[in-house]
Amino acid sequence: MTDYELWLEKATKDPELIPELKKMSEEDKVEAFYKELEFGTAGLRGVIGAGTNRMNIYVVNKAAQGIANYVNKHFKQEERKIAIGYDSRIKSELFAKSSAAVFAANGITTYLYQEVIPTPCVSYAIICMKCASGVMVTASHNPSKYNGYKVYGPTGCQISSDMSDEILREIQSLDIFEDIKEIPYEDGVKQGLIQKMPDYVYQSFIKDVSALQVAPKESLDKNLKIVYTPLHGVGLKPVMEILRSNGYNNIVVVKEQEKPDGTFPTTSYPNPESPQALELAYKYAYQEKADIVIATDPDSDRVGLVSKTPTGEYQTISGNQTGMLLLDYLINLKKQQGKLPQHPVCIRSVVTTDMIDRIAKAHNVEVRAVLTGFKWIGGEVNNLEREGRTSDLLLAFEESIGFMTGSHVRDKDAVNASLIIAEMAAYYKKLGKTLVERLDELYQEYGYCLNNTYSYEFAGREGMGIMNRIMEEFRKGLKDIGGYPVVETLDYTKGVGSLPKSNIMKYVFEDGSSVIIRPSGTEPKVKVYLFLYGKDSEESKQKELRVMADIVKMMK
Repeated sequence: MTDYELWLEKATKDPELIPELKKMSEEDKVEAFYKELEFGTAGLRGVIGAGTNRMNIYVVNKAAQGIANYVNKHFKQEERKIAIGYDSRIKSELFAKSSAAVFAANGITTYLYQEVIPTPCVSYAIICMKCASGVMVTASHNPSKYNGYKVYGPTGCQISSDMSDEILREIQSLDIFEDIKEIPYEDGVKQGLIQKMPDYVYQSFIKDVSALQVAPKESLDKNLKIVYTPLHGVGLKPVMEILRSNGYNNIVVVKEQEKPDGTFPTTSYPNPESPQALELAYKYAYQEKADIVIATDPDSDRVGLVSKTPTGEYQTISGNQTGMLLLDYLINLKKQQGKLPQHPVCIRSVVTTDMIDRIAKAHNVEVRAVLTGFKWIGGEVNNLEREGRTSDLLLAFEESIGFMTGSHVRDKDAVNASLIIAEMAAYYKKLGKTLVERLDELYQEYGYCLNNTYSYEFAGREGMGIMNRIMEEFRKGLKDIGGYPVVETLDYTKGVGSLPKSNIMKYVFEDGSSVIIRPSGTEPKVKVYLFLYGKDSEESKQKELRVMADIVKMMK
């Protein structure tokens, strides 16, 4: 209540905050002020609104000041540069410009994109402009009431745990109203401390992504018909540009979802993995008799895929299945041209399907498994760079539809993925195949595995405690799940192999099937990942029913 009264007096920068504070019920006040919005390796993410536990200009500026303190302590004057981008979400531009003003007041030069931009473009700009850090204002695929603040280090990768911890200490030492340095945005521009991101950075990004294509033109049917939806996000300009500039002109955009709009009027959950978000795209696919549907999330770092089936129906291709298709495609196309590296590498997260390992083993491809989150994948790309082996990278991906086929960025890139997916589909169309048919061939070759993810939400003040209790129950161990004996239990809080400790539990069955349980790092959810082998899809689905019946009981 002390914080609430203080905010009621001092939170005047954003005219929407005081009226919101005055309308709060007692429960609203508790939810808004019972803690500070947590700053971690994913930066900030929360509900937009007034309070210490909300995304607003004061919480954002406090984070910016912490980042500024870190940069000024660790970098020379000429190195103190920060790249900033923002997406189409509510208040994204305000948070980006306000952050630039804080950085400018601390003597740090910022390069600010002047329009909404994909998240990977910030990672790219950091590398291109040799920045000390970067900020992307986005909440990815969360509902419209959310916004977020993703922070990057000097390699273009999301900040490490050490960097995050130090920035957090800086943030915690600050008074949210008294200790934030800030100058008017216009003054920062006049002083040259706030600069427009040079146009050549974006143009160079498009050029470098185009260079990642692998197939000869004559092997592709570029009359491939694509339905594309940016889901009211920032993908329209870069995705259409990358596809059209490389000869894919038979594209129909979902008109209702074409323009950037942070309220997401056609979908409550703008996630390309969500069936509801893709309803319009499916409708367009049937109308247009499309070969594939490409859907990018609001900040265009993740991409969803739908493919026509041989019978003219449409089937969603999951992130795991897309990863399988892409790895197989990249291996085979590079082999055909004699361009497969001598020691090729695929990077995946520990919650992605180990079907990837089967495909990789058949072609002597090294698989590097890392913790969940693309910051770990980006970090592994950094390791390849230190080894002088970035050219060995074939594919980096995670099951939540994040992909990257080059080292041009250190984060998932839906612009890159959209182009390679289109190329792959055009290649198989030339051969008279759909992506669904190629996927079925992979299952015939490597065995069938059902990969599904389930999420259980625990929002609000009580949510974290419930999630912790659930994880503790799973940590006690299970003899069987759904009647299937557990032959191996892996508790990642104790460390698994050389991986850092993480709040993940994995249970392995006799046939190699497995179940993974982990709390989300960005949402108040516990996630369940299933990797269930069977002789066919029907056998695996029956196994899924039995396994999930037990899991659901433990989630209550």
